[in-house]
Amino acid sequence: MQKNPLTLPSPAKLNLMLHILGRREDGYHELQTLFQFLDYGDEMTFSVRNDAKICLHTEFPGVPHDQNLIVRAAKLLQQHAACPLGIDIQIKKVLPMGGGIGGGSSNAATTLLALNHLWQLGWDEDRLAALGLSLGADVPVFVRGHAAFAEGVGEILSPEYPEEPWYVVLVPQVSVSTAEIFSHPLLTRNSLPIKVRPVPKGNSRNDCEAVVTELYPDVRKALNLLGKYTEAKLTGTGSCIFGAFPNEADADKVLHLLTETHTGFVAKGSNVSMLHRTLQNL
Repeated sequence: MQKNPLTLPSPAKLNLMLHILGRREDGYHELQTLFQFLDYGDEMTFSVRNDAKICLHTEFPGVPHDQNLIVRAAKLLQQHAACPLGIDIQIKKVLPMGGGIGGGSSNAATTLLALNHLWQLGWDEDRLAALGLSLGADVPVFVRGHAAFAEGVGEILSPEYPEEPWYVVLVPQVSVSTAEIFSHPLLTRNSLPIKVRPVPKGNSRNDCEAVVTELYPDVRKALNLLGKYTEAKLTGTGSCIFGAFPNEADADKVLHLLTETHTGFVAKGSNVSMLHRTLQNL
């Protein structure tokens, strides 16, 4: 018998580097990026319904229920699996929207994996990741749950094993539009592809950083502030800024110095997502 209700973590991710190689004819961008997870994220609770209703009981300001990526993921899986069951979903939200740490994509992937388990569908990760890609380019890496070097629009994944330091993550109180950044005329779109694995040191830049910090002064301030203590970088298209530390105590000390003026958190980097570690123990 499947455990019902089921509570699962929905972890954050970092882009340890992000290079944009060019724009495709369909408007999307060819990129190379290195994903790593954080042991920090939202908490989602799922309860099976015997009818076919998909009900998200947590409101997201400005996002209609049926447009929420969580609901769209559940309905898409229900449709493709021809499943007669429904689901009640609640979420304790800590990941910011527009932060570049994968909140929406992570929630969608956790939903796919949870419902696959609770509805006893028996889908494998390949099938779930392919379905997830139609919801967003970052969904597949969360479905697979392993740190990865990503190519294409982010969907071609090769497992990687970067160091797992502690991170300080600063959360500027702005929501960055991914579409705005990727359509900006000043965005770098001609980085040379990296052909060596693992990613050589010195290739850790984020090609979105210059445009984001130009458009969002609060992000630039956070980058400069954390940069006084360690190499500070933008994750994804922002707005979050992160920097690595060798241990939790050092990270906590720096965060304590910065939280008088900035919101943030400390989290451990992880090459296997805490969602997948939880699922393995079910």
